[in-house]
Amino acid sequence: MNNLKAFHVTMGPAKCSVDLGVGSERGSYVNQDYILQKLGRPHRAINLMYCYYPLDKGWPVRASIAHASDDVSFAWDYPYDDYFPYMGGLNGNLQDEPFNFMRDVRRHGQDVLLTLTIDPNVSDDHLIAIAKDLTTFGRMFLRINHEATGDWFSFNKRCTYQEVADFFVRFHKIIKDYAPNVKTILCIGGIEDLEKEEMEKEEEFTEAVRQTDIWSVDKYMALHWGWPYDVAERGGSTHKRDTVEKIYNLTKRSYERFSYLCGGIQKPMVMSEFNADGDVTGPYDQAKMIREFCDMVKNEPASWFSGFTFYQFRDDGRLGLEITDPNNNEVGIEQPAMKTYKDIIHEDYFKPSMTVAEEATFPVTLRWGGSEDSTGLSIPLHFDGNPHVAEVIFDDEIKDLNLMMELNGRWFYKAPGVKIIDLMPAFFEKPLVDACVLDLKLFAPPASGENDPSQGKDWVVNYYTQIKKCPDFRLRFEPIEL
Repeated sequence: MNNLKAFHVTMGPAKCSVDLGVGSERGSYVNQDYILQKLGRPHRAINLMYCYYPLDKGWPVRASIAHASDDVSFAWDYPYDDYFPYMGGLNGNLQDEPFNFMRDVRRHGQDVLLTLTIDPNVSDDHLIAIAKDLTTFGRMFLRINHEATGDWFSFNKRCTYQEVADFFVRFHKIIKDYAPNVKTILCIGGIEDLEKEEMEKEEEFTEAVRQTDIWSVDKYMALHWGWPYDVAERGGSTHKRDTVEKIYNLTKRSYERFSYLCGGIQKPMVMSEFNADGDVTGPYDQAKMIREFCDMVKNEPASWFSGFTFYQFRDDGRLGLEITDPNNNEVGIEQPAMKTYKDIIHEDYFKPSMTVAEEATFPVTLRWGGSEDSTGLSIPLHFDGNPHVAEVIFDDEIKDLNLMMELNGRWFYKAPGVKIIDLMPAFFEKPLVDACVLDLKLFAPPASGENDPSQGKDWVVNYYTQIKKCPDFRLRFEPIEL
């Protein structure tokens, strides 16, 4: 195909953004190529959950290994939180985790959402080191000591609530000074009783509510917190189930209270952990509750609600789109929630906006500012009907590009060095009925997963890539031989 035109296109935020948890105390990281193939689109951000307790005995070994004991009967009964250790920080190693996963996330066109539980007793030197670790990862989110009004995490057991809140403010200010590319998330209980006006631990956390960039609550519609040490059965005391409407109203009331405490100021409001636990609901009601909540958000429409993080992709229990195969932890067993969730995130309300502008002239410089603010190319392609062959071809001049591409609602990743991407999966679930024109949208996140300090004054939030020419396409509308 020759003489193709290309137009500038800007990707912006969705009406309700969707993030995805990938790995935690309940499951290991799953690579982004696999997740993209399963779900057909990237997320705004991928949530990675880690802990930092460098002053503790046993660190940096994971707590359940360093302090293994038959006496443990609750997931948070270890001396420090049983997340995978954050290997950066003071005298840390940026070639260890979570940085390799962060690079994987960003090269696939998504922002990093790092959840980090931290010992509040560490010095500013530790916090400054962590902030410096994050400067090359573009626009990202940092959720500090989440669920901070609870009593299960180690930071709550070794400090008062006021000390935990003060620590958040201290770390937030360090982030602003040393990592201006990072937005902080305050995750607390918010309104936990619809009969009460005030939120939990309101006096202690009011200043943190005012300082943070983003407000957040974790509200599970059903949860078995006794996992994996007991089994959820009717009448048990280590699980619960609420109505979807109640969870929705608690979240909205939390937003309203946060805003009130800030004198009416509005900030982004997210739910940083969202799901219904299949241990409690079973797989069918789990999917129904996810659908019902998202329909409530869409039908209101909830302009006050910026997004949610689904917890999580693959889970060792029943809190995942897949559950881990007990025979092989590298294999996931898809749950009914997978199809429901996939359908939801492909609805317009939950997809990033796309704005096509003027025609582009090659060579073109593309800007990757993140999953909610990037400029790419839109290439109109004429289809005679449903294709039998659809390929995009990158010759030697442009084969080293790192690209995310969208066609007919389906996203594709092209790694550096790859010359041909098969676009046919864009039509397996959404075949064309008639002739039409579809736009291939193309964006260029950093191949290394990190921004480049040599690119200019705005390097901490923007990454630039030059594309010299339009790729070629091979489209055929009947089998090669009949």
